[in-house]
Amino acid sequence: MVGSVNKVILLGNLGRDPDIRSMQSGKKMASFSIATSKRWKDKNTQEQKESTSWHNIVVFNEGLVDVIEKYVKKGSKIYVEGELNTRKYQDKDGNDRYTTEVVLQGYNSNLTMLGSNSSAPTQSIENSADDSFTSEISDSSSADEDIPF
Repeated sequence: MVGSVNKVILLGNLGRDPDIRSMQSGKKMASFSIATSKRWKDKNTQEQKESTSWHNIVVFNEGLVDVIEKYVKKGSKIYVEGELNTRKYQDKDGNDRYTTEVVLQGYNSNLTMLGSNSSAPTQSIENSADDSFTSEISDSSSADEDIPF
């Protein structure tokens, strides 16, 4: 294989309000966690089971950060597309630690706000190579009908 692909697609709910910070360069970034769940019926007990996974999301595009800061909050349902990135850092005791994050930055990142629990209409925001973004706004009342799942 000549190339490779690093793309993550998640649809879930925020577990806490986004953390908006300023970097040393003066640009803003956002970080938050998304919960995704799967449900199934236990074959032995016929009991409904559920498993939840948490995913760390980091956003570096200032346009996306502004939208997140204004409209995204704990419990918001969002769809994200980004790249999986594992980075190494040292904790306060000097021990090496690793964290894996979905990074929305540059080309081919996407953030779509879904559901009716936000004060803004449903928006789809995509990054391009030059870190600009476009926004498609639709009536949030019909957005739930267009979701294929």
